[in-house]
Amino acid sequence: MSNTPSPTRAVVLGSTSRYRRELLQRLGLPFEVAAPEVDETPLPGETPAAIAQRLALAKARAVAERFPEAVVIGSDQVADLAGEPLGKPGTHERAVQQLRRMRGQTVVFQTALAVVCRASGFERQDIAPVHVAFRELDDGEIERYLRIEQPYDCAGSAKSEGLGIALLERIDSDDPTALVGLPLIRTCQMLRAAGVRLP
Repeated sequence: MSNTPSPTRAVVLGSTSRYRRELLQRLGLPFEVAAPEVDETPLPGETPAAIAQRLALAKARAVAERFPEAVVIGSDQVADLAGEPLGKPGTHERAVQQLRRMRGQTVVFQTALAVVCRASGFERQDIAPVHVAFRELDDGEIERYLRIEQPYDCAGSAKSEGLGIALLERIDSDDPTALVGLPLIRTCQMLRAAGVRLP
């Protein structure tokens, strides 16, 4: 007989991100994954933090519509360069442009989290800003990094959990996994509040 506590409700991660899936696996909870199918286009004049919070909640609500009895986790991350949102570059050329703009700058990675359960009426959200200081990178360093790691699916064009750490001078955060895409300290707090038992 297992001593692992089981959650009172099913847990669903409303995300297609493999990074978020790998992070949530650290908690040792059984969970399902569902694509949220949310339009991620920023609204006119929307700040990076507001974009991240709106989309995290929209993702959680969209998946909760399909899994009303489950506790659903939604998350979104937007890189904030002096108030301007930087999304996933998608291409090598756009990643080069992003890293050139970020060199020598402090970028705030706004990582928002929402947990929703339709059946119980539970809905909570929070945001974990991570301040990341980039080194003064030369074009050669940027090119070499991108060719090796190809972080084109990452907001801000860098993976701190990989070689991208070499591009940085400092990371300031109160929730260490937030930069990778899911703030696990806040996630644990919200899951417990929603009635999910954690080890």
